[in-house]
Amino acid sequence: MAVCGLCGRRVLDGLRATLRPAVWNSRFPPPSPTDRLPARTFSSSSLFLTKISPQEETSTHFGFETVLDTEKTGKVHQVFEQVADTYDLMNDLMSAGIHRLWKDQFVRTLALFPGTKILDVAGGTGDIAFRLVRSMDETSRRTKKAKAGSPTDKLEEGGDHDVTVLDLSESMLEVGKKRALSLNIESRIKWVHGNAEELPFPDATFDAYTIAFGIRNVTHIEVALDEAYRVLKPGGRFMCLEFSQVPNPLLAWLYEKYSFQVIPVMGQLIASDWKSYQYLVESIRMFPDQEDFRLMLEEAGFQMATFTNLSQGICAIHSGFKF
Repeated sequence: MAVCGLCGRRVLDGLRATLRPAVWNSRFPPPSPTDRLPARTFSSSSLFLTKISPQEETSTHFGFETVLDTEKTGKVHQVFEQVADTYDLMNDLMSAGIHRLWKDQFVRTLALFPGTKILDVAGGTGDIAFRLVRSMDETSRRTKKAKAGSPTDKLEEGGDHDVTVLDLSESMLEVGKKRALSLNIESRIKWVHGNAEELPFPDATFDAYTIAFGIRNVTHIEVALDEAYRVLKPGGRFMCLEFSQVPNPLLAWLYEKYSFQVIPVMGQLIASDWKSYQYLVESIRMFPDQEDFRLMLEEAGFQMATFTNLSQGICAIHSGFKF
């Protein structure tokens, strides 16, 4: 494992250069405005296919593995179908519960108000969606208390479908639906099986678009960003929480060792699935660093694109607005 970790690090040093904007764009040129994907309906089987002709086939990465573009979405779908039942437990174990603090800060940064229409992409188990609902209800309670002095303790205060959750994995969505039912907030959330690269919604539908620990799994990140821009209303906000690059060399070394030598073992012991968690670790290393992803947001049309590091850069909150 130590040798693999060192080899992986050397490989990554070379690969990270390919993620710089100029080279990234040469490999994955952003679509022109005329290429933007319209709202559509499609069969579930089409979610796993990238619609390109054979002569246009290109390769991408699936972790450290090189695969055809047409293969990656199906492989990602398979990973999350396999880990769905233990996904939230593994998040707690892998991060020692710190992911909860990251997600809380992520939602606080969004500063929601009741009536905000939100699309949460790659949010199948509902971890972000439930926080979004609670955030809107807490704001509503404070407003009511200030105006009438009569706060309510009920969680289910908003209207129907404040949050729409979209996920590629049916199994992840099923976990989320069951959790929503147990919290008695099933009417507040709409669950949609879909692909971030082909959102089945009209233009200018949502006030906010959130995606937590999901954008790195998308086959064509620039297409997903283009779709996010399309479905946001003018003035809408894009928010992404994602693992990032650690600038401190010592912490980066320790994080690398933990990621490659502990997390896959933990995945095998808890979920009987080494390969899926090996992929998840590798996918983090293949994701653009904070500044490169900020530039990708700008290239997609978002303004005021910024990022905020959490836990010394282990993950970061990315934000951009559609004006």
